[in-house]
Amino acid sequence: MAVTQRLSIHQVLDEGLGNQSYVVALGDGPALVIDPSRDPRPYLDLAARRGLRIRFAVETHLHADFISGGRELVAQGAALFAPRAAELQTTYQGLDDGDEVDLGRLRLRAIGTPGHTPEHLAYLVLDRSTPLALFSGGALIPGGAARTDLIDSDETEPLARALYRSVRQHLASLPDDVLVYPTHGAGSFCSAGAGGQRTTTLGQERQVNPLLTTPDEGAFVETFLSGLGSYPSYFRRLRSVNQRGARVYGTTLPDLRPLPLEAFRRQIAAGATLIDTRPLQEFADGHIPGAVSIALRPAFASWLGWLVPVDRPLIFVMGPDQDRRDLVSQCLKIGYEDIVGELEGGIAAWRGQGLPEAAIAFRQPNEDLGRAPLDVRQDSEWARGHLPGAQHLELGSLKGSAHAIPPGPLTVYCGHGERAMTAASLLEAHGRKGLTVLDGGFEAWSEAGHPVAVG
Repeated sequence: MAVTQRLSIHQVLDEGLGNQSYVVALGDGPALVIDPSRDPRPYLDLAARRGLRIRFAVETHLHADFISGGRELVAQGAALFAPRAAELQTTYQGLDDGDEVDLGRLRLRAIGTPGHTPEHLAYLVLDRSTPLALFSGGALIPGGAARTDLIDSDETEPLARALYRSVRQHLASLPDDVLVYPTHGAGSFCSAGAGGQRTTTLGQERQVNPLLTTPDEGAFVETFLSGLGSYPSYFRRLRSVNQRGARVYGTTLPDLRPLPLEAFRRQIAAGATLIDTRPLQEFADGHIPGAVSIALRPAFASWLGWLVPVDRPLIFVMGPDQDRRDLVSQCLKIGYEDIVGELEGGIAAWRGQGLPEAAIAFRQPNEDLGRAPLDVRQDSEWARGHLPGAQHLELGSLKGSAHAIPPGPLTVYCGHGERAMTAASLLEAHGRKGLTVLDGGFEAWSEAGHPVAVG
């Protein structure tokens, strides 16, 4: 989107994590990147297509949901800027509230906005004294802000108060027409109260965002904190990974190595985590016993990081047409480095040797689902509507709470089917029998006109 003749902003969307980073063309060739993710190729490719040179990489905060690509872009010749309080263990220029960076014809001003994290900075691009765009990170997003409970439970409320104050003191005075480009957005587990928009303006947020419409700090904090749902367990470790700096891979990511059947079986015997990335119907029809079903899709990384230990080697069963580069990139994006390889020849190689297989049947919405089907969606989804008589346990907490599910045959469901198949595979791996999955999930159930319970 062109903002002025000397500034254009190109969004790089990570649909799976619900985030966006930005390549900002500064005029006459140089560009900066805001909150890059680990894989530098999307930014370098975009820059090459646009005839740009990435000279600056800028971080708003220590990220918990992905590994920063700042060090990757430094390896490609960029200078790295980040909050001084982040205390990165790498070469960078630390910024404090009010510091400015000379971008040539433009300036970048750091604005202290603690809340989502203690060290958080937003960045305002200025043409002389005219504000052009605000890169708000997690301080201000359409309809909400990023969560404040990622540091420590004792810090959650103080950070929520800091968020309220910093936005009202440092951002509310900007003109209505200033465009706002957040890092976290709809679909991000970092976001709280976000709408579906990816960008916004200060004027629009003045009308709808509780940070700017709620006159009382205490009332805002109470409402904001009550809306925080669960988040992936890997969030608790990536902040420190980003502080010390992850391995730099450059533009060539590791290949996914094909493993002959016997080598693959040795990995299973040695305790590697086996993940089957095929579509859920293919997994249901037949899979290696003990495999975890996480279908390869944009949300793959979130569920990998939520459900799979990071300290065990990973081996995969994939479909012939699935994107190996995407799989490796998603693993590395959240710090899963011990990627051993995939079964050479896929499930057909396993079947060709007559080795054991397991299967999970589907139930249709018009069939008897048995007693108390299991809903593994998020709490917010459950509250909006669920099957009457269902029991509820979020997928992210299933491994630690599976003992609470009564014994006997069990139908599992989610929104469409992928999360339910993941849940069924986890339960099956722990010895549960009689598992089925509701085909099409809650959406198919409600579209068939069946009754829905709310609350």
